[in-house]
Amino acid sequence: MTKWLIPALVLSLVTTGVFAQDARYPNQNDDNTHYGWADVLRVDPVYGVARTEVPRQECYDQQVVRQTPSQGSTAGTILGAVVGGVLGSTVGKGNGRTAATVAGAVAGGAVGNGVTQSGGGEYETTETHCRQVSAVSEQRRIMGYDVEYRYRGEVYLSRLNYDPGERLRVRVSVSPAD
Repeated sequence: MTKWLIPALVLSLVTTGVFAQDARYPNQNDDNTHYGWADVLRVDPVYGVARTEVPRQECYDQQVVRQTPSQGSTAGTILGAVVGGVLGSTVGKGNGRTAATVAGAVAGGAVGNGVTQSGGGEYETTETHCRQVSAVSEQRRIMGYDVEYRYRGEVYLSRLNYDPGERLRVRVSVSPAD
């Protein structure tokens, strides 16, 4: 008698556990629907490509030629005015000498200023230029799972958005055939 008692006890515990799992999910729609468990035979991930646009900055260096800014020198203007005034004072007599001195100073100042301005030149430098561009990033992702499972001897295939593991809860609905 004890020989059959232990296997019967184990069998009743297993059966009660299976029915208890189904009892967690009471019928919600109608009397023709119930829930059960199917054994998962195979799970294949389904891949897809997700594209996203990523903005980024693209920079490059470019050689440019620049002009040295020329500035008139006060010293050159004064020196030119003095030299022009001295030269102008050697010309003429009386009021003519005064006019020649003033004209020489003005002309000498202009010449002295022009000489210092012509000292400007060109030089080469590097400038960095940047612009906004969009790059497309592609990533391979799992989009779902093709699941093959067996319920009561029949094999079914469904695409799910999750990996069900070893067992899959199924909803069974029975209705008359036409």
